[in-house]
Amino acid sequence: MPIDAAKAVSAEPRTTALTWGHKDIQLYHLGVGAGIPATDPDELRYTLESRLHVLPSFATVAGGGMALAGGLSAPGVDVDLAAVLHGGQTIELHRPIPLAGDATQTSKVAAVYDKGKAAVIVLRSEVADADGPLWTCDSRIFVRGEGGFGGERGPADRVEPPAREPDLTVERPIREDQALLYRLSGDWNPLHADPEFAKVAGFDRPILHGLCSYGIALKAVVDTALGGDVAGVRSYTTRFAGVVFPGETLRIRMWREPGQVRLLATAVERDDAPVLTDTAVVHH
Repeated sequence: MPIDAAKAVSAEPRTTALTWGHKDIQLYHLGVGAGIPATDPDELRYTLESRLHVLPSFATVAGGGMALAGGLSAPGVDVDLAAVLHGGQTIELHRPIPLAGDATQTSKVAAVYDKGKAAVIVLRSEVADADGPLWTCDSRIFVRGEGGFGGERGPADRVEPPAREPDLTVERPIREDQALLYRLSGDWNPLHADPEFAKVAGFDRPILHGLCSYGIALKAVVDTALGGDVAGVRSYTTRFAGVVFPGETLRIRMWREPGQVRLLATAVERDDAPVLTDTAVVHH
């Protein structure tokens, strides 16, 4: 069968060297919409090297962001890339991300779940530098047509927002060139840039990267609910529930709760179609 769950989970971890500098961080920040207005002191913390702080979601692209691709070439995993979707993402921060890094990423398949009509591969990446652990990322990879092998169904991972009006609602416009800029941080999938490729994949035009929406939403939370404190973020988890197209507007609703902010991101122009659901930012 295409996925041998036992073989995938028992395989030796893969180790990769990661390096990054302030230019990588600045490019990522621009890719998730930072820098508007360009002279705003709050935005300069994302764009000007002398004031720079690091948005925690940079962890998904540090060193080129190749963890996800590595999981699809792990022993025991042989799947059709056309059947693959990025289902969800979690980052756990062990300490603030430094402005320049020379680190080691260790990745393995942590679990393979049987969802019936699909399989979910959980790829776990641990990143550490000379001073110790930096972050842990879990990427949940949804593979259509690969379920039914009799494995564990896995946790539901539901993070429902409270049944009340949100405490904060912000809207973030997605520029027409947002995906073209974001992909320079390492995700070269033509689905996000090539109209012909997008049509073959079933979309009438290129879509924004899910991890770009993920970064845009976290920046909105940090800038509003957390008063700009990137170091206050302890973890951030989401489920990718739908697409957003460049040129649309992302509406981000936030609910404050003790120690966390729950959020829901939707596409304004398509009747608030869900983009990010089951989402929470845990903070100090």
